[in-house]
Amino acid sequence: MTLLRNPIAWAVLAFLAVITLMSTIYTVPETSQAVVLQLDRPVRIVNAYDPKAPFGQTKAGLQAKFPFFESVRYVDKRVLDLDMPEQTVLSTDQLRLVVDAFARFRIVDPLRMIQTVGSEDRVAEALSRILGSRLRNELGKQPFAALLSPERTTLMEDIQQSVNRQARQYGAEIVDVRIKRADLPTGAPLESAYARMASARNQEALNIRAQGDKQAQLIRAEADAKAAEVYAASFGKDADFYAFYRAMEAYRKTFKDSSSTMVLSTQNEFMREFEGRRTPR
Repeated sequence: MTLLRNPIAWAVLAFLAVITLMSTIYTVPETSQAVVLQLDRPVRIVNAYDPKAPFGQTKAGLQAKFPFFESVRYVDKRVLDLDMPEQTVLSTDQLRLVVDAFARFRIVDPLRMIQTVGSEDRVAEALSRILGSRLRNELGKQPFAALLSPERTTLMEDIQQSVNRQARQYGAEIVDVRIKRADLPTGAPLESAYARMASARNQEALNIRAQGDKQAQLIRAEADAKAAEVYAASFGKDADFYAFYRAMEAYRKTFKDSSSTMVLSTQNEFMREFEGRRTPR
């Protein structure tokens, strides 16, 4: 009874109660997964990632654990960024490329992550090595032009699926893989590549012009043949009109330039239409 009347004893009891309560109650943020450890051995996961869980219906908030015997490790539940260092790749057309890529990943199995590597940072390091090796292998099988075309999207999806098979051993999932930049190294390699590209484009332009000239010649030949056919048909129907028409066309082209002067005999065949046509009696 004397002990209970002692205010110091009450203070000590209150302090121990607060310590016990603080060791029992813990808060799980909405953006985290909590792994409860009992003497450093994982026993359960609170607010684990579930892609099928309805929005807003999670187990985040206040939770309880055995005081002093259990501890809590928090693992990020959000999508994390993985900014990779630049990779040097040799394409199939023997061009050395500098590729700058990034990825996004999520921890989907925090228990496996803790058992294998221990933290999100070590997961990022492991995934960076795996993804870098896969990028060099896959991009090295492609020509430089493929990295600048829509085919690159399909290629990155294949790389993502391949890396995901290895990422599962760390409890992670690759959400997205993208190439930010794929350039030639500055200096002589870049200038040489530009020269080859310009030469290829010039050759392609010459081929297109040659094809166009060929098509134009065929069209003109067909048109001339059609015109000759029409002229021949007209001549067969009315020879006098056909002769008159051709003479008018010749006059129009000859006297188109009003500054020109021509001196011809009145008996010249070219001036026959100017003499008029005498109607036979």
